Amino acid sequence: MISENLRQVEQEIQDSCALASRQRNSVQLIAVTKASDARATQAIIDAGITHCGENRVDAFLAKKASVEAREQPLSWHFIGNLQRRKVKQVINEIDYFHALDSLRLAAEIQKRAEHTIACFVEVNVAKEASKQGISLEEVPDFIAQLAVYDRIQIVGLMMMAPIDATVEQLHELFHQLKQMQEQIAAQELSYAPCVELSMGMSNDYPIAIEEGATFIRVGTALFKA
Repeated sequence: MISENLRQVEQEIQDSCALASRQRNSVQLIAVTKASDARATQAIIDAGITHCGENRVDAFLAKKASVEAREQPLSWHFIGNLQRRKVKQVINEIDYFHALDSLRLAAEIQKRAEHTIACFVEVNVAKEASKQGISLEEVPDFIAQLAVYDRIQIVGLMMMAPIDATVEQLHELFHQLKQMQEQIAAQELSYAPCVELSMGMSNDYPIAIEEGATFIRVGTALFKA
């Protein structure tokens, strides 16, 4: 079932890329394993997934220790809110961190990191009270203040769209983040190339791809029964 789910998602990605006149290799699929056990996580890896995402520290550490890549190296993404007191447990175990949203968190990463960490700034584009992230308007100043942290590399921006957004609203929200990403990238900052966009989940990733997503975070569509 997991292999078939992956095949269907892969076809949807290819179709969305074609619709947007993009190459398939411009989009990286992250399998979000937060609701799956180690066995299902290993199954999706065996099916060909090379990027996995987790949002809980304990679950991430347990899964990383129990699964293995069969052929290609496995990249791990931490995609959830990370408490400062837990930074030291995970920051040197991941390849990407998708939820940088405060200078205090940046300072803790700088303190604990043993190498440069690829980070996405989390942006609350829709300004939902229930979600983490800085506002779209705050992005330029926030990124400017990260220049002092030489162990943080801002590779892109990340967002979560409202679960009840219409198709038109999704296009607009994703487009706004794309515009901001291009604005930051145009500055050619050595510490913040900002060439990536982490946006789109199981219910909206085709639209996110149309609007420029380079990383999509898909869980339910891959692990559904």
